[in-house]
Amino acid sequence: MDGVHDLGGKQGHGPIDVHEPVEPFHSEWEARAWALSKSIGGGAPDITIDWWRHVRETTIPVDYLTRPYLDSWLETDMVTLVDSNLCTVEELATGKSATPAATKAISISVADAIAMNRASATDFSRPFESKPKFVAGNQVIAHQNTSPGHTRLPGYVRGRTGKIYEHHGAHLFPDSVAKGIDKAEHLYTVAFAARDLWSESQNSTDVIFLDLWESYLDSR
Repeated sequence: MDGVHDLGGKQGHGPIDVHEPVEPFHSEWEARAWALSKSIGGGAPDITIDWWRHVRETTIPVDYLTRPYLDSWLETDMVTLVDSNLCTVEELATGKSATPAATKAISISVADAIAMNRASATDFSRPFESKPKFVAGNQVIAHQNTSPGHTRLPGYVRGRTGKIYEHHGAHLFPDSVAKGIDKAEHLYTVAFAARDLWSESQNSTDVIFLDLWESYLDSR
């Protein structure tokens, strides 16, 4: 989505702290938030990851920018659960279910939980009959189009020239899947020179690699 939720390449938010502690969570509630999110699969079972991201991107800007990261995750999970009629706002507010349990609760070990999480990875690749529009080495330019919904095309590369680094076959197209449309497109890794993206990087040799779908790109 275009707006405050697309923070990539934006200025004015201060330096990024690259000296985070080695512990995976800052406090106990974050660990519990992570566990809750993973235990319900990141939201209601009838939604896709792209719809989940779209829901998160509808958070009002001041809330999105000030709410802790994993707290924002939980907020999104809860919205999708209510939207899918799996629970009510009242149940979430009280922490007590007002409906019979759908299944019997089970107890599993941490090792089993980790194994289940690893086994739950989703393959988003799809067979595709049409040939890719681009091959490695082609010069491309990213679209400048804005998007009223979810998109994986960050604002800082729009209208900028890059080079196809690799083709990955066809994968589900997030912009469509977020709307419930099962559509696939060719997916590429595109290399952008940092000096072509930000004026203060004119002497930089850094390169940014982004995975972008075919409809995001035009021939240069």
